[in-house]
Amino acid sequence: MTNPTAAMLVIGDEILSGRTRDANMHYLAQELTKRGIDLCEVRIVADVHEKIVHAVHALSSDYDFVFTSGGIGPTHDDITADCIAEAFGVSIDVRDDARALLQAHYDRQGSELNAARLRMARIPAGATLIENPVSIAPGFTVENVHVMAGVPSVFQAMVASVLPTLTGGAPLLSQTLRVQRGEGDIAGPLAELAEAFSDLSIGSYPFQKDGVYGANIVIRGSDGVRVDAAMAQLAEMFA
Repeated sequence: MTNPTAAMLVIGDEILSGRTRDANMHYLAQELTKRGIDLCEVRIVADVHEKIVHAVHALSSDYDFVFTSGGIGPTHDDITADCIAEAFGVSIDVRDDARALLQAHYDRQGSELNAARLRMARIPAGATLIENPVSIAPGFTVENVHVMAGVPSVFQAMVASVLPTLTGGAPLLSQTLRVQRGEGDIAGPLAELAEAFSDLSIGSYPFQKDGVYGANIVIRGSDGVRVDAAMAQLAEMFA
């Protein structure tokens, strides 16, 4: 049985401009691996309405789960919620339960729930809220798309809220062997190993240190016995 598949959609001009370094993809990939969900694609799009809608359409039809990050804050360029609503053909408005969460939060802080902050309570019709214990403003899920904040601490909290609700498969296992030879020397034997263990993923990641060329060979798979067998054969090849 194959694992469920997932994609991530990173939304924001600040990522594409290089002003902000995305940390959420790395975190999500690690967490999905533990859950037995295969992250197969990551897209980054600007804060452009039609681009976001198009990406949501494409990814939600191709994968079991889609995770978005960014664009659900209080400012004018936070347009993700509207784009999700359009992608699924539903209305969007301030929702009472989301508003109540924000009202209680800002009351505790002694701050006003103004029009800008109230934007974070605008939720597409039929969506399920995603809990946000960090800053309260919720994310939401529409069908197979989980919409979350871009701030890493909030994104991570939302991922922790969502993952227990998803059915995963077998966690991905991996082992690594460091080989002190250039890729040109090991490519042939590695190809033979990959053919013999076609059910596994075998990757070569080169390095150069103090004039010495080498590669870290990583073997990945969900069957621990097969990973062990491939690693044993790999070690024998380059002993």
